[in-house]
Amino acid sequence: MENSIIDLIIRIKNGYMSHRESVVSPHSKYKEDLLNKLKELKYIKDYSVAGEIIKEISVDLLYEDDISAVTGIEIISKPGRRNYQSYKNLKPVVNNFGCSILSTSKGILSNKEAKKAKIGGELLFNIW
Repeated sequence: MENSIIDLIIRIKNGYMSHRESVVSPHSKYKEDLLNKLKELKYIKDYSVAGEIIKEISVDLLYEDDISAVTGIEIISKPGRRNYQSYKNLKPVVNNFGCSILSTSKGILSNKEAKKAKIGGELLFNIW
């Protein structure tokens, strides 16, 4: 897999679309940081890491009254075309009902956190 973050996000999106309780993905530290941010923003319930040599991440999806926490995902940065944004150019997602996820020098941040810290970075995806 060339871009494992895109793979993880698509697995989460497909899990929500098929009303699954959880999805499984190969492990990486970068994915763990991304899942920490999604958990903090309440787009997933929790995640766990299993395995000794070959680790896997199990992501528990969040539903409230049988309605999924994620209704849409738009992937912005792709392997063939990276998208870097200054904090000045970050726009609200779906009238501030969603958020953008950025990879910055300070780690994974949402668009609101990046604007507050005045840090730009690679715009990974929008989620709402």
